Amino acid sequence: MALQLLQQLCFSAPLTRAVHRRSVSISFRSIMCATATTTTTTTATVTIPSTSTSKSTTTRMPHVDPHVLLGMSEKDLQELAIDFGEQSYRGKQLHHLLYKTKAKDIQDFSHLPQAFRNCLQEAGWKVGRSKIHDVVTAADGTIKVLLKLEDNRLVETVGIPVEDNKGSSRLTACVSSQVGCPLRCSFCATGKGGYSRNLQRHEIVEQVLVVEELFKRRVSNVVFMGMGEPMLNLKSVLEAHRCLNKDIQIGQRMITISTVGVPNTIKKLASHKLQSTLAISLHAPNQRLRETIVPSAKSYPLDAIMKDCKDYFLETGRRVSFEYTLLAGVNDKVEHAAELAELLHSWGSGYHVNLIPFNPIDGSEYRRPYKKAVLAFSAALEARNVTVSVRQTRGLDASAACGQLRNEFQKSPLLAASDISENLSMASAV
Repeated sequence: MALQLLQQLCFSAPLTRAVHRRSVSISFRSIMCATATTTTTTTATVTIPSTSTSKSTTTRMPHVDPHVLLGMSEKDLQELAIDFGEQSYRGKQLHHLLYKTKAKDIQDFSHLPQAFRNCLQEAGWKVGRSKIHDVVTAADGTIKVLLKLEDNRLVETVGIPVEDNKGSSRLTACVSSQVGCPLRCSFCATGKGGYSRNLQRHEIVEQVLVVEELFKRRVSNVVFMGMGEPMLNLKSVLEAHRCLNKDIQIGQRMITISTVGVPNTIKKLASHKLQSTLAISLHAPNQRLRETIVPSAKSYPLDAIMKDCKDYFLETGRRVSFEYTLLAGVNDKVEHAAELAELLHSWGSGYHVNLIPFNPIDGSEYRRPYKKAVLAFSAALEARNVTVSVRQTRGLDASAACGQLRNEFQKSPLLAASDISENLSMASAV
């Protein structure tokens, strides 16, 4: 098979013309990369060369599809162009087409020679953009998008436009990192819909591009607060973060990575010394209550999380934000606020609490707290010198709570315990 592949690569008509025109040959590294692709695990959805249109339904996907252009840096794209016998400036053109023009298909690369486009396609390369399956717009301008991935899985992203009192505006993209979520927080719609797999880096990046296309303006902020637990897919999240920062040019301080807490991963993230915000989904001021809301908390005690957060601040100089979803009659009492303040002060200073009134979902036992309870909780924290903000609820009529829209279209089987362990091992290896 490898020999046939090599023959097809070397002697396909378009590629031969490209090579002879410039009197150069494709580098040995390019051929080896293509040959190696045919021997990768069968979970890969694309082989080289391939004309197959079949879809994979496996739950395990490679970390990075080796022949997807989206997510690659300008340097990588320049090297790719050289590998195909082109000059390096073609890589810069590729970069512009991917991240500025937002071309969705290689044949849309009108600035590139037809022979080069044909070569890319014949070698199995693709842009890596997914089809829009559904779009819902709320009265407040929030737009939720459902993307249909190559394996027919559905994933959500949300565009949230915000204008402040000074007239300036920002556009936040709330992106998903997994198809579903294995952690199954009791109040979360995503967990109720099951878990399928991690997203690859291009599947994360494209969510931001889709939001920009729908709003016809640049995204200013990105929050990893959509479907999934980012720390269980840390490698792809970090690569997507690099692309968002370097290629799409969103400042690191405008990016937030949220986690409910996965053992050892906060330390891993700290080692990268990002200037982005780490947000911990806390939701309770003590271990006992937290375990009833967040089942995975049993494997990551609150004291251990707080210690890791303190170390994260010392390592990066970036304050940690705590997300606290207010559930009526469960964790929204003034006593809970006092206990939360005591917890935070016992581990240092510089923390910020973001209160999130529960966004109602179908079939949930939880209720949204009254505004009076939200204000009382916030005031109790402020009285104890804790910086606090209350998140404005957006998109209630657009099923904007995480996972709601996806659940209307697709239910996935829950992840087997062995696969959860595999995700934890992958996160620890980053």
